[in-house]
Amino acid sequence: MYKALYRKWRPLTFDDVISQQHTTDTLKNQIISGKTAHAYLFTGSRGTGKTTCARILAKAVNCRNMKNGNPCLECDICRDADNGSLTDIVEIDAASNNGVDNIRDLREGAVYTPERGAYKIYIIDEVHMLSQGAFNALLKIMEEPPPYVKFILATTEIHKVPATIASRCQRYDFRRIKAEDIAARLKFIAEQESLTLTDDGAALIAKLADGGMRDAVSLLDQCSACAEVIDAAAVSETAGIAGRDYLYDMLDAIVDSDTAKALEITGSLYDMSKDLTRLCEELITQYRNVMLMKVSPQNADKLIVCMPDELERLKAIAERSELDTVMDRLAVLQECRERMMKVMNKRVEFEMTLIKLCGNVKNNTVTIDNSEIYDKIKQLEDKISNAPAEVRKKPEQEILTAKNPAPDTEPAPSVDIKKLRPEDLKPCERWDEVMEEFRKVNPAVAGSLDGSFAATAGNIIFITSQNRFFITLFKTKENAVSLSETITRILGQRYIIRAKCATTVDQQRNMAEELIRKAQANNIETAVESSQG
Repeated sequence: MYKALYRKWRPLTFDDVISQQHTTDTLKNQIISGKTAHAYLFTGSRGTGKTTCARILAKAVNCRNMKNGNPCLECDICRDADNGSLTDIVEIDAASNNGVDNIRDLREGAVYTPERGAYKIYIIDEVHMLSQGAFNALLKIMEEPPPYVKFILATTEIHKVPATIASRCQRYDFRRIKAEDIAARLKFIAEQESLTLTDDGAALIAKLADGGMRDAVSLLDQCSACAEVIDAAAVSETAGIAGRDYLYDMLDAIVDSDTAKALEITGSLYDMSKDLTRLCEELITQYRNVMLMKVSPQNADKLIVCMPDELERLKAIAERSELDTVMDRLAVLQECRERMMKVMNKRVEFEMTLIKLCGNVKNNTVTIDNSEIYDKIKQLEDKISNAPAEVRKKPEQEILTAKNPAPDTEPAPSVDIKKLRPEDLKPCERWDEVMEEFRKVNPAVAGSLDGSFAATAGNIIFITSQNRFFITLFKTKENAVSLSETITRILGQRYIIRAKCATTVDQQRNMAEELIRKAQANNIETAVESSQG
């Protein structure tokens, strides 16, 4: 019976594992010295050797004739482990055995000593798929396992493994395999299998594999059934990346802002049952290639994935595109790819994205340099402070509030600000309640008032905040209205609002008094009463 090449040529010893020497050397030294841990956690992308190393480690610690940290492959334990009949090595697929009951079965079996080897090894693949209850059930036995039990966990998504589990394991990160190492391994396998694999064919397979050895060997296996000579052309034909003129025609249409042509190509591909999600992914790949050509033209041949005859078209597109435009389009495509997983009509989503890429829809998102804003605010403050009193009708410290007061409320007694004294100020004891309510009403803006302080004097409320954007945000009518209504609702009275930012706590508490002094000195009539009438 035919056996797939990736299974047939799976490494059987640590010396056969490529591009993971930082991990294999450490494991071999532990085995030789007899200082192996009770739990290991192998993490990395697919096809990098996690499960393979787990199996080799399980064999090596039980091997009767261990050789320099490697299993001998000759004893009965090694042979039975390779054919899957050794009961002392238990492999569990967490993707399909992720419940509490499965882990309870594991715990019940762990109390029995190994039958033939020195250790009972549990290999849990894709461990991040376990449920929360299963992780909790696993935790105790991993913390204090019997001396003859070892755990080897493997995962591609380390962030999903609870810290309580990861902290009890020795962690090893498996790197993506280098393209040149994949190509060399493919040449070796092809030679052993009597396959004709050219250098350019091996290099293209290595690039398409994206650091995964299993993907590379599987593609080699697929190519061997389609061509006698496995060269770059045969690989591209088998992998489905040949004859992609439509892709570069679409890229040209986007660069030329030819929306009609781009939509026409999409319609033709849709009629031919082309998967639009896959088409979006191909565009992302090609825009990545263009981006790398722009930033690193000297290394572009090594970094990008394309056929030799496609390289010139990519270079032409790169020459006609600006780097920031390329990156913007790449970001739009990636957002489209995420949305296409959720929408009902993928064609509509993709066509909307094409229209944006061709420049028919303006992007309303504007990136603002905060330092520039601070400079402009400082300039505005200087102009206000240096202007004559009679022209300073609307200084920065004002907030334009609502003109409609809440019903069933009456304004507080009016006071003349020119006659106010600092000792007339009373701290607003319910200001925390006002802020708590305002966070519910307008949470996006309430953050600018964090750490603010308020004091009242008659029908005037003085607000000081450490956030410089406070003034700018509340010059928007909607924000001012919501703040005014909230104050009226909580305090039960209508107030004239005065506000200014403070940079320190001391300045913040003294700001209300400073406002009174400035108003009396300059005779500024600027407060706007909040009312709804």
